[in-house]
Amino acid sequence: MSKVIRCLTTDATVMAMAMDATDMVAEAERIHHPSAVVTAALGRLLTASSMMGILLKGRDDSVTLKLSGNGPAGTVMAVADSEGNARGYAANPVVEIPLKTNGKLDVSGAVGTQGMLYVMRDSGGAEPYVGCTPLVSGEIAEDITQYYAVSEQTPTVCALGVLVNPDLSIQCAGGYMIQLLPGATEQEITMLEQNVAKAPSVTKLLQQGMDPKTIMELVLQGFDPQVLDEYDVSYKCDCS
Repeated sequence: MSKVIRCLTTDATVMAMAMDATDMVAEAERIHHPSAVVTAALGRLLTASSMMGILLKGRDDSVTLKLSGNGPAGTVMAVADSEGNARGYAANPVVEIPLKTNGKLDVSGAVGTQGMLYVMRDSGGAEPYVGCTPLVSGEIAEDITQYYAVSEQTPTVCALGVLVNPDLSIQCAGGYMIQLLPGATEQEITMLEQNVAKAPSVTKLLQQGMDPKTIMELVLQGFDPQVLDEYDVSYKCDCS
């Protein structure tokens, strides 16, 4: 099982979530057999959708994230329910492109840097809510951050990561999302920005053995976060 925690600071000015998505992404890799870079892209999108699903209000609600970029992976989609269980796919699961100059997988090269991120929330009504923003990087976390800033006017920090082994198995995957709520002071905003800037990547934190709670304590140093919920989530498909 993958795990998600959701916390709120005692003064209710910052909401944060953190996730270890390793098992979820490993199951996606087992089912779809994507290449390493597509696994990284799909894994990041699954992680984001899971956390966003938990923020849904209705028990039967769902959220769909659709990345339509100009890269060779084509459309990448992820759907999550209100309990954080997610599923997804990439239109072209096998894409082979060179690594970045720093030796990391080129997710933006696979997804593309031009295109749109669509966020669809279905609450059982006649028409689901659909928001969309242009891609800003194709690295997915930055695109989620941009979506929240533009479509929902919610200042958000999103970090996502997937580390794929040479044999295409998943070493670790996860992410966190932090949102500033009304009442946050300039001092709190500055402190949060400094914490995030000096924090290692999500995959490094997971490699060091940190769980979601420990990751939250790291990025929320100086705050007083209280855990509201803990979720066991998985890759879950309702088709045959």
